[in-house]
Amino acid sequence: MSGAFLFSSSRDPGARLGFSAALLQGLAPDGGLYVPAEWPRLPVDAFDGAVALPEVAQRLLAPLLAGDPLAGELAAIAGEAFDFPAPLVPLSPDGRLAVLELFHGPTAAFKDFGARFLAACFARLRGTASRPLTILVATSGDTGGAVAAAFHRRPGIEVAVLFPKGLVSPTQERQLTCWGDNVRSLAVRGTFDDCQRLVKQAFLDPQLREQRALSSANSINLGRLLPQAVYYAATSLAVSREFGESASFVIPSGNLGNSLACLWARRLGLPIGQVVLAHNANRGVPDFLESGEWRPRPSVATLASAMDVGNPSNLERLRALYPRLGELRAALSATSVTDEEIRARIRAGFRTYGQVWCPHTATAAEAWERLPPEQRARGRWVLVATAHAAKFREIVEPLIGREVPMPGSLARLFARPVHCVEIDATLAGLRAALGTQGSSWTI
Repeated sequence: MSGAFLFSSSRDPGARLGFSAALLQGLAPDGGLYVPAEWPRLPVDAFDGAVALPEVAQRLLAPLLAGDPLAGELAAIAGEAFDFPAPLVPLSPDGRLAVLELFHGPTAAFKDFGARFLAACFARLRGTASRPLTILVATSGDTGGAVAAAFHRRPGIEVAVLFPKGLVSPTQERQLTCWGDNVRSLAVRGTFDDCQRLVKQAFLDPQLREQRALSSANSINLGRLLPQAVYYAATSLAVSREFGESASFVIPSGNLGNSLACLWARRLGLPIGQVVLAHNANRGVPDFLESGEWRPRPSVATLASAMDVGNPSNLERLRALYPRLGELRAALSATSVTDEEIRARIRAGFRTYGQVWCPHTATAAEAWERLPPEQRARGRWVLVATAHAAKFREIVEPLIGREVPMPGSLARLFARPVHCVEIDATLAGLRAALGTQGSSWTI
């Protein structure tokens, strides 16, 4: 593919593929994650006239899809994926603090953007392929629901959603298990890290690879992660155009895909300033930045369950982007927030701003409040709201003393029957649950 933009494995810069091939493969054969083999720089004026998300997506992603089979389909794919808003809501009169609402999609979480983009890509790449494609997705809450919604009843594609049994909110579990048809929901007796490990093991397992055409829909997949850079690009452009300053972001962080998308957008040339990662009690990344030693650990259950990750996959991409510790520390900062601080920030957000925040958004708000006043005074700050509070009603309603209205998209899920299979956190258990190629998944 002469002249095509290429992506390489994070473990072997010489192992290179174009966008579509990397997307279909999911994980590189050596176990690495695909990253841009080189970094084009996009001048801000390349986005002149681009305001809506689909327009920004085309300008941002076109260089990365150059020479790829999907390049000519990018406008249509962007139109499908970015057909709901990501509004920037001011929190202070001077606009120095705002919240970016990413929860207006079909499953009320930021994962809808990437999942819908990935589904639109797969639908075009698979075409009339005779062998079904099996999508494996590990989820700590929101990813699985977004992927299930995006791929539900797509011909030629099956989805297996792995989630940790008993470690997601009741509303999240409902949206993980209400699909049927071509979506199989697997409740894993373990943690999210176990689910993620099983997905990675499946890609490297000769038996499963022979039985099934496998791909992923976690942020280990390039096609999930790249479109998330679009709303950071669009937001930073909007702030720059209105105020002439860079936007700085505080991002709720777990598996690091959303955070990495922001850092990738900045590396591509978007006017993004400081980046702060807000973690819950799973504090591996803040500890790594402080000590310089990476120590993966078992995940801890918290109120911000979608961030309950002890060994984030995208740390590998982060370290590929900033190989030296000094570079990494200069590029971002990270902090850890306790459950009690999350509760207090949900109350304060409602009292101070009239905002109803999910635990993940409240984690970001708490991280911003901790910043030194002189740091907060620099630039324009954006808190990233990753999920609608209605997905965590059991937590939020007692704290603010009122009912959280449920979006219609979530209410419709509660009318659907539930289908779920429990499995052990073993590769053998996953193999058995997937069955053999050609077995019917239709319920």
